Amino acid sequence: MNEQKTAPPSWKNTLYTGLQAGVKTTWILGKVIFPVTLIMTILSFTPVIDWIIWLCSPLMQWIGLSGETAIPLVLANLVNLYAGIGAILSLDLTVKEVFILAVMMSFSHNLIIESAVAAKVGIRMSVAIIVRVGLAVLSALLIHLFWNGGAEQAQYGFMSTEPAQPEGWLAIGLYGVQTALMGIVQLALIVIPLMIFIQWMKDRSFLQVFTKSMRPVTKMLGLPANTATTLGAGLLFGLAYGAGVIIQAVKEDNIKKKDVYLLFIFLVACHAVIEDTLIFIPLGIPVWPLLLIRLIVAILLTLVVAAIWKRLEQKPTQLTEKTAK
Repeated sequence: MNEQKTAPPSWKNTLYTGLQAGVKTTWILGKVIFPVTLIMTILSFTPVIDWIIWLCSPLMQWIGLSGETAIPLVLANLVNLYAGIGAILSLDLTVKEVFILAVMMSFSHNLIIESAVAAKVGIRMSVAIIVRVGLAVLSALLIHLFWNGGAEQAQYGFMSTEPAQPEGWLAIGLYGVQTALMGIVQLALIVIPLMIFIQWMKDRSFLQVFTKSMRPVTKMLGLPANTATTLGAGLLFGLAYGAGVIIQAVKEDNIKKKDVYLLFIFLVACHAVIEDTLIFIPLGIPVWPLLLIRLIVAILLTLVVAAIWKRLEQKPTQLTEKTAK
């Protein structure tokens, strides 16, 4: 009996489903960005922000950042990437500072949830956290030491670059609402087309094609072919959004523990490459270097860990051979 292939949904259905998902995602994330941006903007006119800056300045200056930049870093790690970006929108920073923040946040964000996902497939949460935070700090230090540019004021997409000086609490509150709403508008302009694109990929089964194309990459990284689906899901959807696909693939494909560790070491450094790259566009920074840094670091780190792991596995064998002689 010939199997009948199911026709993919129409463009109208794809567009509707993707638009619905995009609006829903914007609503969910907007409920985080709006209050965070509003609170951060209002706090910037109070002594609270000065206290936080004073407390964090010594550590942040070590990696080329001002004390106030600790706030978006904390929010990105404890809440999510969007909350951190919402906090950046309320700060006056240079291009270099925003770029360092973007690199750090791309390596280390949504730390608790995504580390919990890693734990679901047998990765120790401590390993995931140490790798991500370590990469964030190291990358920031290297950029600070070797990049002498980026001293100009950052321009946040459609945001006005002229410093606003509202007078009175009512004016400050209105300014905070305006800043928060603009942040949500810019978020929607990124998230909604992204969700439509992802829905289109799902409906046309391009995820399977993508995972097949990842097999040369898994081979280069020393990973077996059965890790391609997990790698593809993590790269496209991230550790949190792609959690279901990742966990299911690890179970069904019987991936070995060593390969799971290598796979997740790569993914904690580089995942959700489309979303996590495009979402930084409104911050007015070059996104291609951001993507390349993540990819290069992920590849090198995985290759180094794989080489060390291989040497450690060979030592007991060599010891056994010497004993036998």
